[in-house]
Amino acid sequence: MNDAKVGWLSPAASHAGSDFKPITVFQAEQLFPSVLPYFDSVWMADHFYGFDDEKKEGFLEGWTTLTWLAAKFDNVDVAHHVLGHGYRNPALIGKMASTLQVLTQGRFILGIGAGWREEEYKAYGYEFPAAAVRLRQLEEVVQICRKMWTEEHPQFHGEYFSIDDAVATPRPEVAPRICIGSSGESIGLKIVGRRADIWNTGFQDEESWKRKRDIVYEAANAFGRDEGDVTCCVTVTGQFPESGPDSEEWLQRLEGLTSKIRPTTEPAVGASA
Repeated sequence: MNDAKVGWLSPAASHAGSDFKPITVFQAEQLFPSVLPYFDSVWMADHFYGFDDEKKEGFLEGWTTLTWLAAKFDNVDVAHHVLGHGYRNPALIGKMASTLQVLTQGRFILGIGAGWREEEYKAYGYEFPAAAVRLRQLEEVVQICRKMWTEEHPQFHGEYFSIDDAVATPRPEVAPRICIGSSGESIGLKIVGRRADIWNTGFQDEESWKRKRDIVYEAANAFGRDEGDVTCCVTVTGQFPESGPDSEEWLQRLEGLTSKIRPTTEPAVGASA
């Protein structure tokens, strides 16, 4: 698939179909030892409860679980798909990311977005401002993180957040790549162009995807960046392959997808258990 990299999106959920055992735990025990050597990364969602029956369906906390996976499997990059920035203080995100990047020896990707699940925010006592505000906050979070990873005495005073010498020592030798998940054409994609190393989104059709990609590129160019500074990451989902023909269909699907977009794409592949 040209230069494409492929990641595994592991469900943090548990439900009746898994006998209420977290799916990622099953995958770590039964699949990952033999499967992950063929993948470049593993991704984990960031939610607090499930989507079918939140009173029964367990959902592992994303950062804790990803750290656990990073320790068990040291041959892949690890990322969130994606963090809701409002669940954690910006400086705490920067500190946690710095720590995990150091502990994984450079294998951590900070996947982050503006958040979207209003009922979850309110259930856990978090504020849930308008989408435009959450996106502007996201841009400040990214700026804070980069300062904490690279500066000895990081300072930032924005419209929403401030830090004053919020050190993140030991700072990583190589700063984590930042993957921003967004599809909003008015604000979100422009933030991607200005701030992200990787852009994550879904794929509906080639025309709409390329329109969104061009918004990212135009924003990058306007900010003094090159188009190649932003790697495209497309999320695809589907039933877990159970046979050789199923696997061949997956491969053909991914090859077709990468041929439609660009050769440096990093698809985060979701598969149901």
